[in-house]
Amino acid sequence: MTKKIPIDFYRRDDVVQIALDLIGKDLYTYIEGKICAGTIVETEAYRGPEDRASHAFNNRRTPSNEMMYRAGGKVYMYICYGIHDMLNIVTGAEGCSHAVLIRAIEPHTGIEHMRERRKLYNDDHRLCQGPGSLAKAMGLNKSHNGSDILLSDKIWIEDSGKKFSADEIKASARIGLNFDGPYKMIPWRFYLKGNNYVSRSNL
Repeated sequence: MTKKIPIDFYRRDDVVQIALDLIGKDLYTYIEGKICAGTIVETEAYRGPEDRASHAFNNRRTPSNEMMYRAGGKVYMYICYGIHDMLNIVTGAEGCSHAVLIRAIEPHTGIEHMRERRKLYNDDHRLCQGPGSLAKAMGLNKSHNGSDILLSDKIWIEDSGKKFSADEIKASARIGLNFDGPYKMIPWRFYLKGNNYVSRSNL
């Protein structure tokens, strides 16, 4: 019996708090008959429409970002640099356009499948280190855009029961933003301190 996180968790207004609360939860996929899972150790919050880094900044609305405007609990997949699939979880009420990017997990189930998908057999720390690597290892791509995180049998998140204190989770600026201004340095990236699976500095 799964312990899927209830929908109310995702429908809250505070996307930054949700990004923080997702640290320690378990992400699962069941794709092509292969179950894979890992503990979420790194996230980033994106709060549209005021967030300069959000795809929904200034209420921008296109066919590609339409999923961001759905009620919380939907999967928003997009392709970065035309190469990397990126997994986001939509949060908030209908029309809010908030989302959390899942940047890294510490894998614990189906690691052999992740190795094969990544063609990486000798460094498990790198399997899901960064959002592009994570999506590839977990078998996720643009076709999973719009999946319901509660109803889907392909992707879901469970409460692992792991709890971390405020001292164990570090906040920093988000990664890879190529503009100036306050939203470039706002500390909306969260990661588990000292964890070897996060994508960047884990001091």
